[in-house]
Amino acid sequence: MLRLIFPLLLGLIGAGILVGLGVWQMQRLEWKSGILAEIDAKIVATPVVLPETVSPEADKYRPVTVSGRLLGPEALVLTSMKDAGAGYRVIAAMEVTGGTRKIMVDLGFVSDAKREFLRPTTPITVTGNLHWPEEVDRFTPEPELLRDVWFAREVERMANVLGTEQLLVVARSLAPGIPEVTPMPVDTASVANDHLTYAITWFSLAFVWLGMTALLVWRIRRRTS
Repeated sequence: MLRLIFPLLLGLIGAGILVGLGVWQMQRLEWKSGILAEIDAKIVATPVVLPETVSPEADKYRPVTVSGRLLGPEALVLTSMKDAGAGYRVIAAMEVTGGTRKIMVDLGFVSDAKREFLRPTTPITVTGNLHWPEEVDRFTPEPELLRDVWFAREVERMANVLGTEQLLVVARSLAPGIPEVTPMPVDTASVANDHLTYAITWFSLAFVWLGMTALLVWRIRRRTS
């Protein structure tokens, strides 16, 4: 009987730790789901006039409406869209109506074949969300500035190149619309929420650990019987 104490304790303690990790991941899942629900509610709220001052922390995802005139400088961010293939996000500099502000607007997706579409010269109204995407990591290539091609929406660097505020409005709709451009609105689909997968993994490991413990106990009892 004494021979069984250590493997039983090892099995129960190990399984307890693994179950605890699974429960922790379930708690993280509930927390993350709550945050995503808050973001979703904020994204679809009633748009407001673009504030004079904004904060990347407090105003991220804030719905706004802004009117102005598109300027010449652009940044084309390499991307793709389902059923459309490869193309670019068109990040354009905009001069806001009634003031001296210059901001950036993410107009949406344009296919590679239509990259050279005629940009509208008349005033345009963009309804969308303020956003400061975090898309850059150590594997992100440097932008090809001579071709205006970027590989991520680097708000700070783009603002310096385009001569605007470090402020990006991602379009949900354009008025008037641009036939060649399809808005790619902000959503939470790209925000990772893998806590359920992690929880299932920990619970599965706990089950396997208990199974191995039971097998070890059976073999010890068989040898001593």
